[in-house]
Amino acid sequence: MNEIPISFLFSALVILVMLSAFFSGSETGLMSLNRYKLKHQADKNNGGAKRALELLKNPDQLISLILLGNNFINILITQLATFIGYRLYGDTGIAVATGLLTIILLLFAEVTPKTLAANNPESIAFVASYVYKPLLKILLPFIIFINWLVKQILRLFKYNSKKNSHIDALNSEELRIAVSETAGLIPDSHRDMLISILDLEKVKVDDIMIPRSEISGIDLADDWDDTIDQITRLPYIRIPVYSETVDNIIGVALMRKILPLVASDNFTPESLKEITREPYFIPEGTVLTTQLINFQQHKHRVGFVVDEYGDIQGLVALEDILEEIVGEFTTDPKATHSPFYQEVDGSYLIEGSTHVRDINSQLKMKLPTSGPRTINGLIIEHLEMIPEAGTSLKIANYPLEIMHTKNNMIKTVRIKPQQLNG
Repeated sequence: MNEIPISFLFSALVILVMLSAFFSGSETGLMSLNRYKLKHQADKNNGGAKRALELLKNPDQLISLILLGNNFINILITQLATFIGYRLYGDTGIAVATGLLTIILLLFAEVTPKTLAANNPESIAFVASYVYKPLLKILLPFIIFINWLVKQILRLFKYNSKKNSHIDALNSEELRIAVSETAGLIPDSHRDMLISILDLEKVKVDDIMIPRSEISGIDLADDWDDTIDQITRLPYIRIPVYSETVDNIIGVALMRKILPLVASDNFTPESLKEITREPYFIPEGTVLTTQLINFQQHKHRVGFVVDEYGDIQGLVALEDILEEIVGEFTTDPKATHSPFYQEVDGSYLIEGSTHVRDINSQLKMKLPTSGPRTINGLIIEHLEMIPEAGTSLKIANYPLEIMHTKNNMIKTVRIKPQQLNG
């Protein structure tokens, strides 16, 4: 060994430090890869991505391989640096070599390569995958034995690795955050639609249904001449048909089937019943994701929401759920009537039947949505009484003023400017 030139030893030391940097940097690069982006690149026949994805399918083997190589190289570096220091300066050289080696390894074999790999994981990881794949095949028996020993040690601490078998899976909240952070990568309208789809599981049919009191339809108990006159004024495609009360619902009739009967003077209660489809009922509290699938499976576009006693609470249409995703698109004449009226001073007059969710969405407010669905119900629950006109109150630090009450209901509420700016 004493005959080996010092220059050769220094060259070997530099090469070993570079190998150590390779193992350190490639470890960070491979573990920093975006797994979902990696799968997308692999599907496009990217060779490096395919190899990296294959290596990451068994992360325990990959980590064992990297640590095995890195530790082996670092041991050689330590021995070689000690020998060089001893040859040059004797016992003093050993201490000098230890100090210098610590700085060199920290700077050039750890911090620098790992920082580069963290900032450019793909460029480092894809190149490393070409080295690790054949190396893993060569050392696989030894690595399997090491992993077996590791599992026995972990078993002593009652660690169950199966609990983390789906560690890369995203739950709905994490996926929502991931989509929210795609600004600039996909159009805003597409991002908003994706977030709305994820939010469907938080919304129930109760939140978007047309309340029972606002359901318009054909009452078979009415005078038939009045019913025929009503047909010309109903703006809907699907018409609920009932007798005396909505609870005695018969079904839903399509306007395109009613109009030919009216035109041919064959429109009678009997002919109406023949073209009326049986009603479809939706349990109260059904989340929108479930109901969207139910509409598809049962081939219905309209359903009646019922409570635990079977009483009808409201009506939900497929279009209502779709509007939760894409926003308002209906040509329903009711859409031309806004429940929000802005006054000169900037305050808003709001109808009492307006849903709290719509108020929060339109006016960027944060009124509680866990209780009553309408602003009328929210105020009555808060006061525990039906207030008189002129009553003022605060809910969630938002000041409200009752403008008009009628038939035991709040008809109009005013929201003042300070509420919107607060």
